Amino acid sequence: MIDKALTILKDELTSYFTAKGDDAANVLVDNIGLLETASGTTLADNVIISLVNIEEESTLKNQSPLKRFPVGTARYENAPVYLNLYVLITSNYFGDRYLDALKRLSLIIQFVQSKVTFSSAASTSGSANPGNEPEVRFTMELYTLTFEQINHLWGSLGGRQVPFAMYKLRLVAITENALVREVPLIEEIETTVVSVS
Repeated sequence: MIDKALTILKDELTSYFTAKGDDAANVLVDNIGLLETASGTTLADNVIISLVNIEEESTLKNQSPLKRFPVGTARYENAPVYLNLYVLITSNYFGDRYLDALKRLSLIIQFVQSKVTFSSAASTSGSANPGNEPEVRFTMELYTLTFEQINHLWGSLGGRQVPFAMYKLRLVAITENALVREVPLIEEIETTVVSVS
């Protein structure tokens, strides 16, 4: 589901750039930490979406495993794990193209401001949810880092800072939908009252 969420974001962002007349903008899902390595030669002159952290949404952790059905049965399934994904979106244009980097970064922020909720069902790309796979849904919010956090982030990524925005993709659900057990519902309760004299 993590890969599908980032693919939806990439496809939607690419469509937004095209709608704004910026057909030259190329969006990739890749590791920005490889930018200054031999493996990162393809990352320059692109907008890069990188996953930098994952956290579990603790407020949704204690859900009931019981699901009732109208046919008189109940299923016990483990509750989904809801994740918050911290995504770094970088605009990797250098030298004479630095203004392009800032322009595209502004468009990225505009894009997320205009569309906060994302889902595979509403994705502009048909490739985001092929077949009968579960729907991927998430919301996005800008995540602001302090200067110290920015320093640690780029230090851990092993590179020099480029224009970026950090976003928190909220509530990406991951589940196996594995049946733990199926039981009949309680339909009637019988009691016997015994009088003691």
